[in-house]
Amino acid sequence: MTMQAVIGSGPVGASIARLLAESGESVRMITRSGAGPEHPLIERVAGDAADARRLTDLTAGADVLYNCANPKYTEWEQKWFPMNDAMIAAAKATGAVYAITGNLYGYGPQPGGHMREDTPLAAVGRKGKVRIKMWQDALAAGVRTVEARGADYLGTGAIGIFSAVLLPAIAKGRTAWVPGDVDAPHTFTYTGDMARTLVTLAGDERAWGRAWHVPSPEPISIRQLADRYCDLVGAPHLTMHKLPRWMNHTAGRFNAMLREMAEMDYQFYFPFRLDSTLTAQTFGLTPTPIEVGLRETAEDAERIATRTM
Repeated sequence: MTMQAVIGSGPVGASIARLLAESGESVRMITRSGAGPEHPLIERVAGDAADARRLTDLTAGADVLYNCANPKYTEWEQKWFPMNDAMIAAAKATGAVYAITGNLYGYGPQPGGHMREDTPLAAVGRKGKVRIKMWQDALAAGVRTVEARGADYLGTGAIGIFSAVLLPAIAKGRTAWVPGDVDAPHTFTYTGDMARTLVTLAGDERAWGRAWHVPSPEPISIRQLADRYCDLVGAPHLTMHKLPRWMNHTAGRFNAMLREMAEMDYQFYFPFRLDSTLTAQTFGLTPTPIEVGLRETAEDAERIATRTM
C-alpha cells in the first residue's frame, strides 16, 4: 500500500482523498486545521502549506503530493507563491510527483473564448500571472509535475457564480442579477471529474511535464444551466438580468472581493470554452453528465437549508 499526500480539503481535495481511499490507497490529508473527510484510510493532519520543512516531514514516503489548496481570493499574490514553493520543495525532497489543481486563468481572454492545452499562457491580469508563475516554477524545479486545468466547478462543495448568485435567487423565488452574459456559452467542470483526472495524470508518466484539460461537458449558458437545475428540483424557471459590466468595475473600487472578481469577469461576459479533446483521447477519460453536478449542488443546498431551519 502506498501513501498519497493531499494538501487542502476543499471540494477537489476531499474528492481526491475519497477517491484514493476507496481504491485502497492510504491518504494523508494536510490542512491548516486538520480537517477533511472521514475514512479509515484517510489520516488528517494539521500543517501549514507554506512551511517547507513541516510539509517535507509530513509528505515523506508519499508517491504523489496533490496541491488542492486555495488561499483567499483576495490574497493570491501574497499566499500562493510561498505555498507553491513549499510544495515544490517537499516534492523535490521526497521524490513525489507534484500534481497541481489548476484553472484557466493563465490563458487570459481568448478569441471566441476557446482554450486548448496548446493555447499560449497570455494572461495580463494579476491572478492569471500568479497561475502562470506557479506552473513555470514547478516546471523549472526539476520535479515530476503535472497540472489539470478545469473551468468553473459544479458539484459537492463547489463555489462559484452558480452557488453565489443563482442558488439564492432560486431559493427565494427572486430575480437574479448576473455579473455576466446569461446566454453566452460557458464550460462548467464537475469537481469529481477534476479529482478523477488529476489522479489519472499523477499516475501516468505520459502526463508529466505538461498541463492537461479536465474532460467537461459541452459549454452551456448560465440561463440553460439554471433552467436545468430548476427542472431538477421542481422550481419555476429563474428570471435573470445581466448586470452592466461597468458596475462590477465601479463597485470594485470600494470592495476588495468585487475588485478581484471584476478582474476575471471576461469569463462570464464572453464565451468561455474549454477543449479537453486531447485528455480524452490520451487517457480515455470522459466527462460526467452535467446533471450529476447539478444534483450534488441541489443536495448541498438542501443540507444547508436544513441546518439553518
